[in-house]
Amino acid sequence: MKILVTGGLGFIGSHTVVELQNKGYEVVIIDNCSNSSPDVLKGIHKITGKDLIFEKFDLREKDKVEEFFKRHHDIEGVIHFAASKAVGESVEKPLLYYENNLSTLVYILQQLAHKTSASFIFSSSCTVYGQADELPITENAPVKVAESPYGNTKQIGEEIIRDTCKVHPALKAIALRYFNPIGAHPSAEIGELPIGVPQNLIPFITQTAIGLREQLSVFGDDYPTSDGTCIRDYIHVVDLAKAHVVALQRLLEDKNKSNYEVFNVGTGTGSSVLEVIQSFEKVSNQKLNYKIVERREGDITAAYADTTKANNELGWNSKSSLDDSLTSAWKWEQKVRS
Repeated sequence: MKILVTGGLGFIGSHTVVELQNKGYEVVIIDNCSNSSPDVLKGIHKITGKDLIFEKFDLREKDKVEEFFKRHHDIEGVIHFAASKAVGESVEKPLLYYENNLSTLVYILQQLAHKTSASFIFSSSCTVYGQADELPITENAPVKVAESPYGNTKQIGEEIIRDTCKVHPALKAIALRYFNPIGAHPSAEIGELPIGVPQNLIPFITQTAIGLREQLSVFGDDYPTSDGTCIRDYIHVVDLAKAHVVALQRLLEDKNKSNYEVFNVGTGTGSSVLEVIQSFEKVSNQKLNYKIVERREGDITAAYADTTKANNELGWNSKSSLDDSLTSAWKWEQKVRS
């Protein structure tokens, strides 16, 4: 069975490709390498020992998307990761985010709508909930006005998929709203390797620890939390990758309850920024150089998942602890810089 993974050389995409190949799927990757490297293909191959098809182009080029689906008419499922994903950058460059995150989604769905049957997994985000009224966050929590253009693209993306599924019953889709993916494959053959200055906490921590960054900035210590820093639900990327495969199988096996479904993917546990730093210092034996700076626009106080629905309906559970995730992230960072 042939599965397309867009953004398949990225952090979450590459780990999902590994899990798909481990389950016997034939994988095709589209990636423009704007925030990834073709070298990731070597890491994937080292882990699985299997070949895949890789095509490098930008999904914003509609004619190339159309031409791709003509050549690969036997694709039965799509996992769509390709998107810009930094909250802070989206505030500064909203038009880039709206173009990149929405036009690419539309072009892919237009192709899938022509098929007699298609399964689609969307890389969504807990940012759609904004600052939730209740914690932990269930899938029934109201979708708030987005705090950032990035968050808004995920909300609009979900609306586009839902509206498309209404008029195309042969299209089945699941939006996975994930919380904060971290860590690396235990082999240290693939992991998070952002181009330029990291926009996420963990690579900034590991790059600071290894000496690539002078200092880690902690954005605010005056939030209404136990230690004043933001709380997030940090999930190991391999656990997250496995959730994508399970969700895809649900659609391919017609086990879905409707042709558009939503699931939270997290651990169900919230950790503050300072707790993450303490965990990293413990597992790495490194003292981190960090300082408290002003709050960052677009950040919410706390978000962590109620994973009951994913646990019960998908039969999926997260396995790795925060310490496990940070240990793998540090192992990966050391390998990359060695």
